[in-house]
Amino acid sequence: MAPTPAPLTLKPGTAWSDAWRRSLTAAPEAFRDDRVLNLWANEWHADGRALPATSPIDASPIAGPPRLDGPAAQRAVRAALDQHRAWRHVPTAERRARVGATLDALTEHRELLALLLVWEIGKPWRLARADVDRAIDGVRWYAGNIDGMLAGRTPLPGPVSNIASWNYPMSVLVHAMLVQALAGNAVIAKTPTDGGVACLTLAAALAVREGIPITLVSGSGGELSEALVRSPEIGCVSFVGGRDTGARIATAVADLGKPHILEQEGLNTWGIWNFSDWEGLSRVIPKLFDYGKQRCTAYPRFVVQRTLFDQFLAAYLPAVRSVRTGHPLAVEHPEDALPELDFGPLINAAKAKELSDQVAEAIDRGAVPLYRASPAAGRFLPGQDTSAYLPPVTLLNPPPSSPLFHAEPFGPVDTIVLVDTEAELLAAMNASNGALVATLSTDDPDTYDRLAPQTRAFKVGRGTPRSRGDREELFGGYGASWRGAFVGGELLVRAVTEGPAGERAPGNFPDYRLIP
Repeated sequence: MAPTPAPLTLKPGTAWSDAWRRSLTAAPEAFRDDRVLNLWANEWHADGRALPATSPIDASPIAGPPRLDGPAAQRAVRAALDQHRAWRHVPTAERRARVGATLDALTEHRELLALLLVWEIGKPWRLARADVDRAIDGVRWYAGNIDGMLAGRTPLPGPVSNIASWNYPMSVLVHAMLVQALAGNAVIAKTPTDGGVACLTLAAALAVREGIPITLVSGSGGELSEALVRSPEIGCVSFVGGRDTGARIATAVADLGKPHILEQEGLNTWGIWNFSDWEGLSRVIPKLFDYGKQRCTAYPRFVVQRTLFDQFLAAYLPAVRSVRTGHPLAVEHPEDALPELDFGPLINAAKAKELSDQVAEAIDRGAVPLYRASPAAGRFLPGQDTSAYLPPVTLLNPPPSSPLFHAEPFGPVDTIVLVDTEAELLAAMNASNGALVATLSTDDPDTYDRLAPQTRAFKVGRGTPRSRGDREELFGGYGASWRGAFVGGELLVRAVTEGPAGERAPGNFPDYRLIP
């Protein structure tokens, strides 16, 4: 009879109290005993109403965002303009040196930044460290190439305002902020409401020490949008998030004629047509569940040729059963390394319940449940709160009335749609009026070459997943998944600088779409 495994325990030194104490030591100017501070006018302010917050890991209390009201945010924006007017005249070599010093400081505090991400947004340790590393490595590449990218270009008239989702605080938001500053702009960022405030506060503190002009404030999007989007001082608006909020921002920036970068969600799809490399597909499936598919480039929809469905299932089901979930910091023995998980909790219990309800409703309306993992299979501490956890679920043929049919679930819920013709394949792969990425698995190169251009996604992989990319790789979206300038490589710098008169930025705009 096999011995009963020992109950899991929290890895020593990884408690929220440990992370908080280390943050107070690393940046005492940015943290108080019980709260983080807002950063504006180059000073840390104990203003705003600090909201209570809990960790998605176990519902234990953590630091919440200190929410400013609209008038306070407007003062912060005006102060950022003053910083911008000075910073834009700082020589590129000095900006590069200050950004480089910031990257060295972020590297020194890499482990702490990652631990904060684990507690605040539930990222497994491997993915949290990767988020920090991608930010650092990506900005170093820009620092090494910025001279050529800025040739013939000047900073914007005002600071860049960043409103970003919670899922990639470092590799998306901090990365963008430091590149924007490298290009000669002061930077404003709103901390995501759902998580990441402590990690962003520490990163901002390290940057401000090196003279980078950053403003970091918290507040509700509705209350701060007048200041962060509509203020005449703002030179560009950069947004990452959902379509509803993005559409409101798009209307505002279009009315005002502001440069903008609006990355929005889309239903990224994976098509299967005349395909036979099932072993290769099976190896990829678990990787698609990284961070519980809480990514803008996740693949929650498979569009499968009906005659291949049995072979697809034979490859898919064993792979999805291997997905590992649980508490990101739970170990069997204190000396053990942190677990190698595919994902931990969703961002909060409300999101887990919303998706559970959508799954139940879809099944009630005719979807076929193909796979539902048992919550008991996860790795958890004895008695811990697991309300934010949702194990993988797979549904066949979600009904058109379900949100799971046409929208990105932003969670570990896969849906499968069966098709019989190439026309049906394309229609199903284009179900959300634009996407960021897509993949088509087919054995025939000619079939891929014919169908891929008809897929309304910015990047289309052949049998392999696509991502935002790093360094020189471009990124954007088609249809409703993207509005404004494309980014990545030199385009990120072009989007936050001014070039020759009459220049048209590559991007997806109401009156034109220019592909680089």
